[in-house]
Formats: sequence, structure tokens, C-alpha cells
Amino acid sequence: MKRQKSFGSEIPTLFIVATPIGNLQEMTPRAIEILKDVDVIACEDTRQTKKLLDNFEIKTKLISHHAHNEKESANGIIELLKDNQNIALVSDAGYPLISDPGYLLVQKVISEGFNVVPISGSSALLNALVASGIVSQPFLFHGFLPTTKKHLRKILREYKHFSHTMIFYVAVHRLRETLEIILENWGERQVSLAREMTKLHEEFIRGQLSDLIEIADELKGEFVLVIEGNPHEKEPDIQEVDITRMVEELIAKGFSASQAIREVAAMTSLSKNAIYDIYTRSLS
Repeated sequence: MKRQKSFGSEIPTLFIVATPIGNLQEMTPRAIEILKDVDVIACEDTRQTKKLLDNFEIKTKLISHHAHNEKESANGIIELLKDNQNIALVSDAGYPLISDPGYLLVQKVISEGFNVVPISGSSALLNALVASGIVSQPFLFHGFLPTTKKHLRKILREYKHFSHTMIFYVAVHRLRETLEIILENWGERQVSLAREMTKLHEEFIRGQLSDLIEIADELKGEFVLVIEGNPHEKEPDIQEVDITRMVEELIAKGFSASQAIREVAAMTSLSKNAIYDIYTRSLS
């Protein structure tokens, strides 16, 4: 067990600093103070972060920390903390670690005995949720949906019977196709699409999936999709998800598909043909 006192501690600290997602007026006074006071700021794109720092007259040194150098950079940041320096981690916009790099760094910092302190601020998923008009809790946040149809359908099968409100990030060029596949797999649902949040063209579009599909091609910007959970009008067919996962886990261990299907049949009351049908549907 590890206990951390965030205030009044002499232990070097990694601050996780949320930054505006569009509107610079949403930068908090505490975030500005922290970015001025730390020794180094680790960021995804130094050019992008420099624009933010220049706006608030922050002169702190920048270093690069992004998905492609995360492991190497984390080791360097640990050395800075060991040198008694305080570090701030920022992403290009919003909260670090939320569909952005940082998790490996936070894990390593904690394991090395240093402090990790969050500095509150903008969060696209929370903004979209509270303005959606859909029940706000409990909710599930997935992040960006898979870009391939096969993987998207697999995720949708796993979430189909969740009663939680669900939140997804959607790429602009895949909006219509994504909505169509969700409708195909889940049927009609109440949804809210938030785009360009905190920016001049901020918009919330609330209605049904089919309503959004009709106008998807005319929409631009960055999207957060909030979807109501399954009302459980019928019993969830969790068995299909479990059977598919069992087959996939055996294949990952080196079994052929046919061997995995036989093994799962032996472990369950289902026939090999039934398991074959469930598994092949997961591949479509």
C-alpha cells in the first residue's frame, strides 16, 4: 500500500495538468501557476504547447513526451524527478491520459515513489456527458472506437447489453459509417453528438441514431458521441460474448480455430456447430 499526501510534501512531483480543449479562457489559475512553477513541462507537441505557454507568459522549459517516445521519455522524466525537479505533463488539449499518452509514465513515477498530482480542467468527455440530456451516471467511457469494421463490431457486441450511458470519441471521416454500424448492431438509441466543444462552432445534436445518420455527411469538427444504455427489454445474451472470448483466448495460446472450438465445446454444454456459428459471426 502506498499513501500520498499531495500538499505540503517535499517529494518531487509529476503534475497531470488539464489544458483547454479550444477556449483558452478555460485555463484555470492553478494550472497556470503550476506550469510556471515546475522545472520542466512534458508535452505531446512542443510547438502546440508553446502557443499555450506564450498566451499566459509561461517560460518553463519544454520536453517532448508522446506515444512514439513514451518509454524512453518516461525514463528521462524519472531521472529529472530523482534530481529533485518537479514536472508537469500536458497533452495537446484536455486531460492527459484520456485517449492521450501518459499512463506508462504515471505507473513508473508511482512505482519509483514520487508523487502524482492531478490539476483539474477541461475534459471533452465530461462536457459532452453533462450536456447530453442522457442519464449521466453510471457511464462507460471507451475513447476512440476501432477504425476497422471487424473490430468495431466486436466492441459493439461486448457493449450491446450494457445499461450504462456510453461515451465514445469518433473521427470526423468515419462518423456516418460508425453511426450506421452502431444502428445495425444495437438498433435505435437516444444519442447526443457534441462537436467543437468550447469553440466558436460548438454544437450539441440530440435525437436518435437515425437522425444523426441523415446529417452526418454535413458535420465537421471533433466529435464526442454519448449513447443511452440498453434498457434491458430482453435478457442480455452474454453467452455469445463469453464464447467468442474463450475461443480467441485459446487461439492466442497457439490453438488452431478448429482445435479451440473443440476445446470450448468440451468446456461448455454447446455443440461444436453452435460454437462455430457464434465465432464466425464475430468475424463478419
